[in-house]
This record gives sequence, C-alpha cells and structure tokens, in this order.
Amino acid sequence: MRVYELAKHISLTSKALLNILKKLNIKVKSHMSALSTEDIQRVTSYIEKQKEETRKSEIKRKEIHRQKIKGGAKPPAHILKPPHKKGKEKFKRPVANPVEVKKKLKQTLARIEKGVKKSKKKKRKIPGIEEKEENIINVQEFIPVTELAKMLNIHPNNVILKCLEIGFSVTLNQRLDFDTISLIAEEFGYKARLMKEYEVENIITKGEEYSEYKEKPPIVTVMGHVDHGKTTLLDRIRETNVVATEKGGITEKIGAYRVEFNNKIITFIDTPGHKAFTAMRARGVKVTDIVILVVAANDGVMPQTVEAIDHAHAGGTPIIVAINKIDLPDANAEKVKRQLANKDLLVQEYGGDIIAVELSARTGEGIDELLEAIVLLAEDLKLKAPYKGPAKGVILEAKKERGRGNIVTVIIQRGTLNIGDPFIAGRVFGKVKALFDEWRNRLNVATPGIAVQILGFNKPPNVGDTFIVVKDDRKAREISKKREIAARSQEQKKGAAFGLKEFQEEMKKGEVKELKIVMKGDDAGAVEALADVLSGLSTDEVIVNIIHKGIGDITENDVLLASASKAISVGYKVRAEQRAREISKVEGVEIRLYNIIYEATDDIRLAMTGLLEPEREEVEIGKAVVRALFKLPKLGFIAGSYVEAGKMIRGAKTKVLRNDEVIFETEITSLKRFKEDVKEVEAGFECGIGLGVSKNLKEGDVIIAYEIVERERTL
Repeated sequence: MRVYELAKHISLTSKALLNILKKLNIKVKSHMSALSTEDIQRVTSYIEKQKEETRKSEIKRKEIHRQKIKGGAKPPAHILKPPHKKGKEKFKRPVANPVEVKKKLKQTLARIEKGVKKSKKKKRKIPGIEEKEENIINVQEFIPVTELAKMLNIHPNNVILKCLEIGFSVTLNQRLDFDTISLIAEEFGYKARLMKEYEVENIITKGEEYSEYKEKPPIVTVMGHVDHGKTTLLDRIRETNVVATEKGGITEKIGAYRVEFNNKIITFIDTPGHKAFTAMRARGVKVTDIVILVVAANDGVMPQTVEAIDHAHAGGTPIIVAINKIDLPDANAEKVKRQLANKDLLVQEYGGDIIAVELSARTGEGIDELLEAIVLLAEDLKLKAPYKGPAKGVILEAKKERGRGNIVTVIIQRGTLNIGDPFIAGRVFGKVKALFDEWRNRLNVATPGIAVQILGFNKPPNVGDTFIVVKDDRKAREISKKREIAARSQEQKKGAAFGLKEFQEEMKKGEVKELKIVMKGDDAGAVEALADVLSGLSTDEVIVNIIHKGIGDITENDVLLASASKAISVGYKVRAEQRAREISKVEGVEIRLYNIIYEATDDIRLAMTGLLEPEREEVEIGKAVVRALFKLPKLGFIAGSYVEAGKMIRGAKTKVLRNDEVIFETEITSLKRFKEDVKEVEAGFECGIGLGVSKNLKEGDVIIAYEIVERERTL
C-alpha cells in the first residue's frame, strides 16, 4: 500500500502520515512510496496507542477537575461534553474569498511600496456645479504596456520598471490583465475602471445564473525550461509524437490535450519553454488548477524554470515537480531537489509539501506515479464548477486554416457550451458552428475543465480574452459593436507618450532609427510572443515598432501598409499570397518568412546591427503537372508529368502542391524522357519524374522545382 492510500484509509492527510512515519524511523521518500505490511501494522498500532493515551488523559483530567470542585457541584458543560461522534456534522472552517484575498494583498503591497501617504484635502463643492472625476482611465480587459503608458501619459519604460518593482517581468507589447492595470495605475495616481461593455455581469441576464456545481477535471499546465522534455512527457502520456512535428524541436504555441487515467479526466496544457514565450506561459497559469514543473535531472534548475516557479507562485497555483530524464547517466535528482529548495520549493522528502516524481518521459518510467499524484492532488483541492448556465472560458489559441476558417481553442471554466450558442470574446462575436477535441473529433457539448476547438468566430480574437455565451445573436452583435465603439473612442483620446519633445531629446543623444514591422502569423499566441521578443530587441540607436500584427497569410493590404509606413513584412509559419509578392516587387517592400521563432529574432537582430548573412531565397525553376502514375521495378513510383513552365532538372529540390497547399517536399531522384535518362526537360514536353517516395501522390498534383540562391541582404 502506498503512503497516500494508507492516509486516506485511516482518515489522515498525507503530510500528517509522513510525520508519523518519520517519528517511527520508517524511511520513505514521498506520499507515493510503498509501505510493507509490517510498516502498516506499526503505524496503525502507533495511532491506536495515541488514541488510547489521549482517552485516558481526558478521563484523568475530568476526574481531577471534579475533585477540585467544592460542594459536589457539577463541572462546566464543556468539560463533560462527550467526544465527537462520526455521525455528527463537523465544524467547517469558513473559506476566504480568493478574489478578496488577492485584492487585499495587492492593496497591502501598494501601500508598502508607496509608504504612508498624507491625507488629501477634499475640494470644496460649489453649489450648482457638478464635480468631475479626475484621473480616471477606462480600460478593456487586456491592454498592452504601450497603450497603458499612453493613457497614463508616461514613457513605457516607466511602466516596465514599475512592473519589475512589484515582481512582474513584462515587455512593450505584452498585454496586462485588469488587476495588474489597476495596480500600476494607482502607482501613478490614476484609478482604472473596467468599461461597462466588458463587465461580465452586464452580459449575463437574469435567469441565467450558474447552478449544479459538480466535480470538474483538473486543468494541468506543464511548464519548465526549453528542452527539458515537457512535450515529450505529454507524448508519452498521450502515446503520440508531437515533438516530431515541431519546427526546430521546440513547441511554439500552447497545446491543450485531454487524458483519461483511472476513470478520471485530466486536461493538460503544454506551454513552450523558449524564453520568447513568457506571456504564453503566464496565460497557462491563469487558467490552470495544477502546475507540473518539468526539470531535467541532468540540467537542473534553469532560467525558464525559475520563471515558471514565479508565475505559479504569483497565481497561487499548486505545483507538482516532475524530475525528468532520470535514465541519463549524468542524472542527479538529489541536486535538483536541493536547487528547488533554494527557490522555496521544498519537496516531501525534505519535509515540505511539494510532491516530486522522478520519471523518464523517453522510457515511460514514473508516468503512472505522476498521473496518480495529479489525481490525488485534484481530490484534495476538491475542484468544482457549475455545469448549468452560460458557458464561460478563456481563449488559448486562435488561428486560420484554409477551408475551415477561424479555429479558436477555448478552456471552458463554467457552464456548458452547445452547438448553436451565440457568444462574445473581446470585440469578436459569433455562433458555435462546430466543436472539436484535439484529435478533431466532433463534440456535441463542452463542459467545465475541457479544452475545445470552436468554429464560428467572425474573426480571430485575442489570446487571453474572456469567452462567454450570450442570450442571442442580436445581443452578441450589440455587445461587439459597443466594445468596438468604446475601443475606437479610447484610441482617439490617447496621447503620445513618446512625442516630438522626447524624440528631439533622443536625437540630441545620437541618431535614432526605427525599424517598422508588419507581422502576420498562423497563431495569435505565437504572433503575440514574437512581437514581444522583437520589441525587446530595441536599443538606444534602433527602435523596433510593430505597427500591425494579425493572423493569416501576408496579403496585398499588408504589403501596401508596409509600403506606406516604410516597413518590412514578417511572416511566421505563413506564406505570402501571389498578388502580395507581385506588389512587393513593385513597391519595394521586403517580405521575410520564418518557421522558427528564434530564427526570426536572430535575423532581425542581425539586420539591426548590420551584420546580415547572405539571404537564401527559393527561386522557382520549373513547374509540372502529374497526369499519370506508374510503378517501375527498382525505381518505385514514377509520375508521368507535363512540364508547364521552366524546366525540370534531375537532383533539384521540389515541393508537391495539392489545392495550392504543400503536402510534402523532396527532390527529383530520376528523370526520364520516354525510356532514356535525361538531366533536364524543358517546358512543353512530357517526362517521367521519380521523387523517391510516393507520399500518396495523386493525378493533378503540381510539382514545383526550385533552387536556393544566396544574395546579399539590404534593409
């Protein structure tokens, strides 16, 4: 029997039982350790002995008290009160409201930071004249640091410094939540007020109150340093291979997955470990119930590990430590535990409360113990949510897919989401057309604690926005319109924090250059993270300004905006439309496409410093259409093709397109004209093209042959 199982059997907490085992000199590492039959008998005997001694002590105390009472008077009622029986209801300790606790904590921190303030004199009211509210800023749910700085009429650096002072590490374009905005605004003498259009209470109408509180699946966020095995761990749990599909071997967006273990559902959120994704990891903590902190046994505690710990502590989220890669020869789990102790994470083995599980994501050792620990902690937390009422959740991902439109991943926090429900998320509205899980299986409903992909958004929302179901389509459009008008009105009132005067002061120090970027990507979270890290590259001499960011391929409008603003266009995991490419050549706009985020950051950094390496550009040299497929001995599948443009060259790199989408990349391994091998085939002729692998090649597919050309870069 394991420690936690025995604790549950004898109605004790795991921590209390661990203390008893320590007194009895029974050596165990954690609540997951196994106990022998002899150990269990020693524990039960010890507990029975303690109960007997307590009973005798209580009888003796009452007898002594009776003897002290003169005249045979009965002792007070609380002395003769019988011991508590199991059938009676136990006293329940009042539970504090976490929202109020968080609010009080922030107020206390703000007072400590500012010191004791002198009481302000109240202005004398003049009869007939209404007193105006001063220093009030109306804000949305989430706004970037730069926008908050403009509202407060200060430089963005002042906001960043104040955030650092209160323990938050932010960047220029990072979006702050309302609680953080309120705290920062108070530091500069302002009061933040949430726009009425964004108050959830105004959206939910009477008769739609939440009810039927039931147990919900725990939402578990996997966090840690890059390359410590977070996604590999989820691969082992789900028995899939996500890592193989990630460019550069790192996860570059949040993934939400559902797993069943011992008839219990667990929802996992995989967050990237690369330093560029601080904001994404922070969003993971805001929606999670439990944090799995993955630490490699051979590397130990690293910078992003510490950052993840800080995010979990800031959100008050329970942590389970997963010490990964114990199968490696240089693994040292004890070293990791000591390093964690220095970061205020004391594991159970060292007398603390933190559960630590040693495992290997590669071999599968310790995976069941980790899942048992999650289920056990979830039971202790008693996670519940209302299942009846309008669905409410948080946007995790937003992207566009050809043929499917806007696909948004939402974590449902309360209520039940049904197909056909109208909803609002930030300034975006829509109606649920279809629900899918992470495997793209259709769902009919989504309940609390479940991550679901939703079709039906009129445009991609911002990551982190609140998703909530409303009464009808009219209500959704009305709220969306009000929020749009409020946002535009707010933008018109914004003052320039970095205006002409500040610019002239910077010019006196030295020449200031500005690199403007129009950014597009496949996923809202990744675009936001890339914008954060690129803005962080700004120096005293060069400023990076993201003038526009969005989701989807680079279009004609993006190129025209870049041309008018003298900016470059950056695409992340997207491509440029043909019309956009043509206009970019006419307008002289440079388009840069990337698949890995740190390649983009390195490239922009080199561009800023003038140390650009030669540009590698794909130049199309030929185009052929597959008309028939043949299978030849030794050569495999041969694509009988017609060369429409350019020429096909043996050994050239190729892309195979179907419906304008690249299905795979390879190279021409053989080229035949009738029965003869040839080196190249010109346009207007038929030929047999061997690609080495079939990859489900079909008639009508287009084969594009290209070569990589290196040129000097200019910016």
